[in-house]
Amino acid sequence: MSTPGRTMRAALITAYDGPDALVVREIDEPAHDTAAVRVAVRAAGITFPDLLATRGLYQVKPPLPFAPGLEVAGVVLDAPDGSGFGAGDRVAAFLTFGGLAEVVSVDPAHVVPLPDGIGFVEGAALVVNHLTAHFALTRRGGLVPGGTVLVHGAAGGLGTASVQIARAWGAEVIAVASSEEKARLARDCGAHQVVAPDGFLDAVRGLTGGRGVDIVVDPVGGDRVTDSLRALAPEGRLLVLGFASGDIASVRTNRLLLGNSGVLGVAWAEYVRQRPGYLAEQWTQLLPRIAGGRLWPVVRGTYPLAGTADALRAIETRSALGKLVVDLT
Repeated sequence: MSTPGRTMRAALITAYDGPDALVVREIDEPAHDTAAVRVAVRAAGITFPDLLATRGLYQVKPPLPFAPGLEVAGVVLDAPDGSGFGAGDRVAAFLTFGGLAEVVSVDPAHVVPLPDGIGFVEGAALVVNHLTAHFALTRRGGLVPGGTVLVHGAAGGLGTASVQIARAWGAEVIAVASSEEKARLARDCGAHQVVAPDGFLDAVRGLTGGRGVDIVVDPVGGDRVTDSLRALAPEGRLLVLGFASGDIASVRTNRLLLGNSGVLGVAWAEYVRQRPGYLAEQWTQLLPRIAGGRLWPVVRGTYPLAGTADALRAIETRSALGKLVVDLT
């Protein structure tokens, strides 16, 4: 359902042909839902699932055409009684797509206040990556202060967030980065050491005195998985956050047996959809560290709505550094 006579701009996936099939056009605003928070979007983050969605590879497939976009920041237009939000509030929010549009309707459980001092672009950039990294490391990975964490893809949006979260929660952080520019970014985010993808196993063993790391954060997958398992200390955990390499690796379970180690899937979006209130709980934990400067969004590219396809191409070619955001102001 839509609001008759009221239109908005949206970036729409029109076919499963990748970013080239994305177009910006006028569509009807979403219908007013008295159970939802309606938000005027000022900025929307670009995520890897958005790219997957352009090729029909994400697990959620709304009917075509639809707007991608899982995270937004903006101003509340109206909200249900008892939601804790009111017209004019500055908020960030998580959606199951639809965020790359000028107006969205969101479940109140997936809306959080945006503190003063955090702009809309920065607010949109904090939602998916930082909350995913927090969920991965604290709930799935069981990170404790003094632990060691290896982060693959450390200069990307999820990688930079993972480095920051691990450092803020007291870990010794080793980042994997493929260029000096990416290595500098990983260090700026708090990595204690940076190693190259080629030969990372030997480098990790050298840095840890042969022990290995307690946790590997892996949004890349592919041929790194075997050596990531070998890089684990006894009782270590490999956290699978995605497959940016395009390859889904198989795991030899004898290695898990010998090391008392584990491979754990990380699906933050599914977790928060099933558990109302968890997102707000996470946000409460992150806010003091954001205010204290220990966590921050690494926005390295902003695009107009008409440039959404360009942002997605940058992720597809792996040329993007940090976080990319669409600015709708």
